[in-house]
Amino acid sequence: MSVPAADTPGLERMYPYCCLGILMLIGLGSSAWAQAPDTPQMLRAETVADRIWYFRGESGQASAANQGYTSNAGFVLTDDGVLVFDALGTPALAQAMLQAIRTITTKPVRRVIVSHYHADHVYGLQVFKAAGAEIWARGEGRIYLDSDLARERLSERRTTLAPWVDERTRLLPADRWLDLRAGESMDFDLGGTAFRLISAGHAHAPDDLMLLVVAPRVLFAGDLYFNGRLPFVVDGNTRGWLLDIEAMRALQPRCIVPGHGDMSCAVDDDLRLTADYLQFLRAQMGAAVEELSGFDEAYAAIDWSAYADLPTFEAANRRNAYSVYLEMQVEMLGAAAEQAR
Repeated sequence: MSVPAADTPGLERMYPYCCLGILMLIGLGSSAWAQAPDTPQMLRAETVADRIWYFRGESGQASAANQGYTSNAGFVLTDDGVLVFDALGTPALAQAMLQAIRTITTKPVRRVIVSHYHADHVYGLQVFKAAGAEIWARGEGRIYLDSDLARERLSERRTTLAPWVDERTRLLPADRWLDLRAGESMDFDLGGTAFRLISAGHAHAPDDLMLLVVAPRVLFAGDLYFNGRLPFVVDGNTRGWLLDIEAMRALQPRCIVPGHGDMSCAVDDDLRLTADYLQFLRAQMGAAVEELSGFDEAYAAIDWSAYADLPTFEAANRRNAYSVYLEMQVEMLGAAAEQAR
């Protein structure tokens, strides 16, 4: 059996830039401006709701040419300062994000909430830390920081994303590690604005964390929600992920900012793509495991046409399917052991 190409989650997600020296928008809804080669991105914040903005990364494979700008981040302006959600995937992007924030307000960035410790969301943390912000994340993020995977990823990106990731790029731990089990939440107030942090357990990553801005009911979902493209499932837990999608619906958010793709205010419709895809993977791979089919045989026999035209299909689908194939094996072995007791 041939195993899908080994890669770590999120490698395909980073930031686009053009080779023109004239500043212009990169397509409708883009938050990046075209730049000359080797010129850092200039980011433009997109409005989500009153005093809430986000930066939208582009779909596609991360590279030095696009500066790895494929993930999203956002911020909320309060009376006491700014709360940021995620820090993008390079210090240069985070610096551009900070500069864009300063065109809107002179208030300081007080806090950064980390959706999960994947490289495309956290390599910019050092910029916000230097600006005086406090970093919050779920405690499970320490597992990644202490892993060989984190060190190998940083080394790889110092090559593939040079000069935007280099020897000065560092992985920062949180200043406050939150002990929140799956489904638990924590309310807090900053500058008169009410927020709720929601633990998603292990879905896309072991340390998934969502942020609800309570009054306008805007949800920053991190990589639990990919809008208009396939999610990355490697190292995820699809059973938990599907439960989290239902939990998102139950929150009745007015709008959701995903980890990748456009903001959505048609929540039920747009969540359906991710949910349907995860259910499809589980059904197909579960049937293969039950029938004792090898992965290659099973994958080749599946009709993928409903998803084949979506961004990231080529980069993600086979790896996603293999990850779920292994997940279903573990689930079925666990069920068999339970029955034998």
